Amino acid sequence: MSIGKPTNTKQAELEQADWYNLADVRDGLTRTERVILYCLHQAQQELGQRNVPTAMLYGRVLEFVDMSQQEFQTILCRFISPR
Repeated sequence: MSIGKPTNTKQAELEQADWYNLADVRDGLTRTERVILYCLHQAQQELGQRNVPTAMLYGRVLEFVDMSQQEFQTILCRFISPR
């Protein structure tokens, strides 16, 4: 699985499209949510522990997706909230 930054302007324009943020039909995750979980998993493996500092996770996520701290915190809260 290869997750990365857009390599050209056409792909950058696609990220701004409304459909780009639609949830995937397989599991209901958006690309941004998937990137956060991917980065969390990688950090957990590297640190050898379950807990990953939020600031560290945010920094890793920014390598893949441009997002505000507020948006990042909102997604994290959605992950931990009971349904």
